[in-house]
Amino acid sequence: MNDTVRQDKKDSLKELLESLSSVPGRDTTTVDGSFADRIDQEFKSRLAKVCMGMSPIEIFSAYVDWLSHLAISPGKQLKLVQSVVKKSASLGLYSIQSLLDASADGPASKLERRVSGQNWQRWPFCVFAQFHQTTKDLLNEATHDVAGVSASHEQLVSFLSGQVIDALSPANFIPTNPDIIHTTFEEKGKNLGRGLRNFIADKTKISLDDGSDEEGAFKVGENVAVTDGKVVYQNDLIELIQYTPVTEEVGAEPVLFCPAWIMKYYILDLSPHKSMVKFLTEQGKTVFMISWKNPDEEDRDVGYEDYLQLGLMAALDAVNAICPRRKVNAVGYCIGGTLLCTGAAAMARDGDDRLQSVSMFAAQADFSEAGDITCFISPSQLEFMDKLMWDKGYLSSDNMGGAFGSLHASDLVYGSAVDRYLLAKTQKPIDLMAWNADGTRMPYRMHTEYLHKLFLHNELARNKFMVGGRPVSLSDIRVPMFVLGTETDHVAPWKSAYKLHDLTWTQLTFLLTSGGHNAGVISGPSHPRRRYRMHTRNPGDRYMDPESWMSANEVNDGSWWPAWNTWLDEQMSKSIKPPRTGAARKGYKILRNAPGEYVLG
Repeated sequence: MNDTVRQDKKDSLKELLESLSSVPGRDTTTVDGSFADRIDQEFKSRLAKVCMGMSPIEIFSAYVDWLSHLAISPGKQLKLVQSVVKKSASLGLYSIQSLLDASADGPASKLERRVSGQNWQRWPFCVFAQFHQTTKDLLNEATHDVAGVSASHEQLVSFLSGQVIDALSPANFIPTNPDIIHTTFEEKGKNLGRGLRNFIADKTKISLDDGSDEEGAFKVGENVAVTDGKVVYQNDLIELIQYTPVTEEVGAEPVLFCPAWIMKYYILDLSPHKSMVKFLTEQGKTVFMISWKNPDEEDRDVGYEDYLQLGLMAALDAVNAICPRRKVNAVGYCIGGTLLCTGAAAMARDGDDRLQSVSMFAAQADFSEAGDITCFISPSQLEFMDKLMWDKGYLSSDNMGGAFGSLHASDLVYGSAVDRYLLAKTQKPIDLMAWNADGTRMPYRMHTEYLHKLFLHNELARNKFMVGGRPVSLSDIRVPMFVLGTETDHVAPWKSAYKLHDLTWTQLTFLLTSGGHNAGVISGPSHPRRRYRMHTRNPGDRYMDPESWMSANEVNDGSWWPAWNTWLDEQMSKSIKPPRTGAARKGYKILRNAPGEYVLG
C-alpha cells in the first residue's frame, strides 16, 4: 500500500473523530432517535471511506465461517495436505527438469495469459510462473467445497484471497518478470523513465505531453459520437437524439435505444466503422437515442422510477409524437436493458401496447446468479456502500470502475499498471479505451434502490418490484424479445441473461456472441474473428438449460449485427418515407446538434 493511500486513510480517520466530536447536541444527557441516527450516519460514512466501501464485518464473518467449517472438516484438511505435498513435490521436480528441458510439464493448471509468453518459458521464470499458479490452485481448492460454508461467504473468501495472490504475481515485479528485464536492458532503462512520467501524470492529473496520449486522440463530437442527428427533446435527466436517415425509405417502426447510465451512450456510436447507430441508419432504420445526464450532488434523490418515467417513458412519448401511430422497437443495454424490461412489464400490466419488440444487450432481469459482482452484495456490504455515497450524494466513477476492475484485477489493474509504469508501452489510440475513461456517476437514491431491490432481493424476478405503487411481472410481456449474451461477460454473465427464458413466455430469440460486456456488443461487421450462436424459443417450446442450448446450436462466423438487423426487419410492418426530425407542433423541436450537451458532462 503506497504512502498516498495510507495518508488518505489517516485523514479519513481524523475526519471521523472530528465529526463525532462536533455533532450538535453532543453534551445533552438524552439521545433522541435523530441524534443517534446522525451519529451512526457520520461514523459509518467515515469508516466506509477508510475501508474503501467494503464492510469489515462482512469480511470478518466470511473468514470466520470458512475457517470454522474447515477446522471441523478433517477429511477436507487431509485432502488439502495431500494436495500440498503432491504439488510441492511436483514443483520441486519441475524446477530441476525445466533447467535441463524447457518443454517439461509443470504441476500447475493452465497458466494465465500474463505469464504464458515466450520469455516466461525460460528458467527460472517458468518456475516462478508455475509456483504462482500452483499456489493459486491450492488456494482455490482450500476455499471451495468446504461443507457448511454459505455460498456468499465462500465466494467472498475466494475473491479476496485471489486478490492477494494476484497482487503477488511474479508478473508484477521487475526482478521476476522477464518481459520487464528484457525491455529494460534493450532500452537501457528508458522505459522506466517513461513509466515514471506516466505515473506522475496519472497521480497529479498533470498532462506530461510526450506524444503518446492514448485517450486524447478521441473527442466526443469530433471523431466519436459523430453520426448526424439532432437533439429533439430534453428534461432534467435525458436528451433524446433523433438520427438523420440515410436511405430513401425506412422501416415503419422506429428503434429507440435505452443505454446504461453507468456509461456514456456513445459506446453505441464510437468511430464510424464501429458505430451501431450508423450501421442501423444505413440499414434503413429510424433511430433514437437516450443520452443520460451525468448526475451530481443535486441529483442525490433521483430514484430508479425517475429513470423509468423521466427517461424511458418520456423518450417513448417523444418518439410516438414524432412517429405517430407507429409502435416502437425498444433496445436496452446493460442496466438500460433492466430498465427497459421493467418498463415493458409495467406497460403490459397497464394495457399500454406502444412497443413492437424488446431487445436487451448484456442485461439482467434475474440477479440470483449475477456473477462475481455479487461479492459486493450483502446487507452489510450495501450498508457500507450506502454510507460511502452519503456525503457526496452519488457514487463516483472511480468507485464504480474500481469495483469492476477488481473482478479481473490481474489484467485490468496489475497488467495495466505494469504496461504503463514499467514497460511504458505506447499503445495505438483506441476509441473504446477513450470511452472507458469517460466515466459517469450514480445518484445515491437510484443506486441504493438498484442494489437493494434488484441485486440483493431480486424483486423483479420474483414479481415483487413496484412501479407506480403496484408490482410488475415480466411474464406479462407479449411482444417478441431479442436477448444478447456475451461469452466472457463478467458484469452480466450470459447464463444470467439467459434466465429471461424462465421469466417470460413470449417468443424469445437468444443470441450468444464471443467477447465481453462491451467488446462483444460493439463487434460490428468490420470486426475480425467473431462468432455467435442463435436460437428462437417459441411459446410452448420445452425449456432448455444453458449448457444444452450451447451444445444444440451451431457456431456462425462473423458479427451478430446483421443477424439482429434481420430480426428487426421481421418486426417492421412495412417501409415508409423517413419521418421528419422533431415535431415542433407537439413540443419536440430541434434543440441542438448531436451529440448534445449531457454527454459532455
